[in-house]
Amino acid sequence: MSAGGSVRRVAIVAGEASGDRLGAALVSALRARDPGLEFVGMAGPAMRAAGCVALADIEQLSVMGLVEVLRSYPRLRALRDQLGARIAALRPNVFVGIDVPDFNFGLARALKRQGIPTVHWVCPQAWAWRARRARTLSDCVDHLLALLPFEAEFFAAHGVTCTYVGHPLADMIPLTPARATARRELRVADDLPLIAVLPGSRDQEIARVAPTFAMACSALHATRPALRFIACVARPAQRETLATIWARHARGVELGIVEAPARTLLTAADVALVASGTVTLEALLCRTPMVVGYRMAALSYFIIRRMITIPRVALPNILAGRAVVPELLQDALTPQAVCREALAWLDDPARRVTFAELAAEVHTQLRRDAAAQAAAIVLQSCRE
Repeated sequence: MSAGGSVRRVAIVAGEASGDRLGAALVSALRARDPGLEFVGMAGPAMRAAGCVALADIEQLSVMGLVEVLRSYPRLRALRDQLGARIAALRPNVFVGIDVPDFNFGLARALKRQGIPTVHWVCPQAWAWRARRARTLSDCVDHLLALLPFEAEFFAAHGVTCTYVGHPLADMIPLTPARATARRELRVADDLPLIAVLPGSRDQEIARVAPTFAMACSALHATRPALRFIACVARPAQRETLATIWARHARGVELGIVEAPARTLLTAADVALVASGTVTLEALLCRTPMVVGYRMAALSYFIIRRMITIPRVALPNILAGRAVVPELLQDALTPQAVCREALAWLDDPARRVTFAELAAEVHTQLRRDAAAQAAAIVLQSCRE
């Protein structure tokens, strides 16, 4: 039992929108097994709606890139120390870190030293870069939960207790996409060609990626006037930001902006323009062909590019073991390239069918009731 009495408490710290969704799924799965559990931590809207008391908001971790993180290090270190102290004072039965490894592993190490069991969900991409991190994970994490099938073997080989639980997105998204339903929700006619625009969930991503996507859409519109464009943003405040970028770089091209779940837009779309990240997997599971783009600070990219040990960075390509979707990174992310790759998808029905078949195979492989499996391990890890 927790030090505060008979109530058992789970502390969860997530970062950004994808981690917030994972945290919410975990809270719901844990509550289904033990309705008396209490949840505290760093939470976004999804986790709060699921019943987690927010000690801090995930927006406080909205930083990308090595250089940007270094600039924010004093603030992030103070935030981690303050959050760690508050969590430790509550004496949770278990601590669960979700993604954001550079923040969560330091937090987990401090809590583990105080006798609090630690679980981490979403393996750090040590198999892609900074492999030496894998050797030190057991110092701060008692149990690592893997989203991808090859990760468990990799981390076990480095002495880390790791279980492959599958990916919650594969559980949430139906095996047969309901395209007609999604189009009705978005009020898009079945025969209207639709381009989804998802330039990232962080403000920095939108600032770096959205202008190029907007210019590409302007070029697409000039070539195919019948095309419709709809963007999805993670938060209401980003709507104005994106609208301003669009007005500057795609003048005269109409853009719908929604805050609906990304999967609704992805399911409805013929092609998606997406920032590299979890949304690329979501697009794959929705069977949506995509053009993946990303740009970060030049110095951050210079450093990271030389540390990466795998040839591709988009999750669909990593899972397939080959290039199935185009990746346009840094200087390669140009309006002309995005336009060219989008048209290549639109003009090749056979390629789209092959992509959908691969996506269905990956979907089945990842669909393992991940939140329930993760919840079982978290409960097993709880100290009494």
